Amino acid sequence: MSAGTQAPEDRAGRRVLSAALFASAPAEVLDFLLPLWAGSALGAGAFEVGALIAFEAVLSLIVRPAAGELADRFDPRRVAAAGAGLYALSFAGYALADSLVAAFVAAGLGGAGGALFWVALRAWTGQRSQEGDRTSAYGKLLSAEGQGALVGYLVAFSLLERGGYALLFWLGSAACAVAVVALLRGPRPEWAGVPPRATAARRERWGAAERRLLPLMVVSAVTAAAEAGLWMLLLLRLQSDLELSPNEIALVLAPGFLVFVLLPAHAHRLTGRLGRTRVMVASFVASTLFAAGLAVVSAPPAVAALWAVAAACFAAQIPVEQATVAAASGGRIGRAMGLYESARLAGVVAGPLVMGALYQEAGWVAACGAAAATSALGALVVPYAVRALGLPEHRGEGERDMGERESARPPAAAEGVLGPKAHARKERRDWCVHTAAFALGQLVLWGLDSSWLVWQITDAAVPDDRRGPLVWVGRIWLTVWVIDTLWSWSYTLWPREKKPKSSS
Repeated sequence: MSAGTQAPEDRAGRRVLSAALFASAPAEVLDFLLPLWAGSALGAGAFEVGALIAFEAVLSLIVRPAAGELADRFDPRRVAAAGAGLYALSFAGYALADSLVAAFVAAGLGGAGGALFWVALRAWTGQRSQEGDRTSAYGKLLSAEGQGALVGYLVAFSLLERGGYALLFWLGSAACAVAVVALLRGPRPEWAGVPPRATAARRERWGAAERRLLPLMVVSAVTAAAEAGLWMLLLLRLQSDLELSPNEIALVLAPGFLVFVLLPAHAHRLTGRLGRTRVMVASFVASTLFAAGLAVVSAPPAVAALWAVAAACFAAQIPVEQATVAAASGGRIGRAMGLYESARLAGVVAGPLVMGALYQEAGWVAACGAAAATSALGALVVPYAVRALGLPEHRGEGERDMGERESARPPAAAEGVLGPKAHARKERRDWCVHTAAFALGQLVLWGLDSSWLVWQITDAAVPDDRRGPLVWVGRIWLTVWVIDTLWSWSYTLWPREKKPKSSS
């Protein structure tokens, strides 16, 4: 297919990734800020804060199946735009809230908006990505989410003390509005989704796909519960038992977080070589070792190393899971993604409650042991769960979405081979975007007296009172930018074509 034919699909994909970045930035930060804001601004107690968080999560859980249905029947980008709009209203509601009632309304809007946005975005990714290449597409989406979270936390840590919660909430609302614009830009596609009245054959096909997906959904829910519960306990342990400050906790977790941001877009190459089952088993084994290791080590460097290894495996596992769900959806990717998101969210809601109770009754080692046992059980069960789907292990082994041939959606553009000059132009264009983001970030850090680059240029040393996570992040970001510059411009100095994805 010609480059001119591919261009609209490429632009649409970039807009979707941009929307994911802008919406994930405030959404991720909200999980951190909401308890602090409710306690300080509204005087809410522990019960009220817990109820507020639970209300948002439960409402999001309820809306997710409907979000999947809407993503199948209508253009998922429009459904995601509606979710981003509700997100924007939610953050504006938090900025204006002066009572718990208003906060619950904002939480409800955010829960419904998050369900519509993320389910529809993942459904669109599965529907539009090239057959056999979904793992790469979901990896890029996960990487965009991680980049958004990184930007969100940088902004939050920079502006919270200076502008307060209201400023951050208004910025979050504006970021979600930008996501809406990104999703609605461009010509309206001729979308032909699933007919409102599905035929008996279609219903039977989806019912069969749903039964095949059930074992994988159970594995995802149970392991997500263990991971979420252990994560909560780890934060509490670093703060209370090890007496680390929030900045020191950020430094412990930062290496793993950077791995989680940078790796997903490239982890699909590993999946193509090893197969989906081996990658998922390896991820659960890594989770087992992570949980077991936390039971016996407590030094921050050791915790950071364990978390970095686990984050690398998670970065490979999550896109594989999502691509597997899309491939086994029976042509109803939206509904399958709604089911998958519901399963994981149910685990995330239940995990901290169960693990918290176990921690109070039996202690830290018992909680780590329970999480390790759960992940080990997932490693044992996931081969059966994948076999039940009837999918090939590797990309290109005749993988077809069940029912995809009967789907009325327009086909995705085939990914061809970019010639040397076209590939060099693409790399230069991507570098310009990365450099603009880097320059903006350094400008923000300079305004906060936390730019390692500026201190090195002017004074050759960072004062002790300015050392902290922002300086460290700026230094790492500079290193990444230098590597990205050398790699991107190497295609201009030594032109070479972009090789097509391997089918083995």
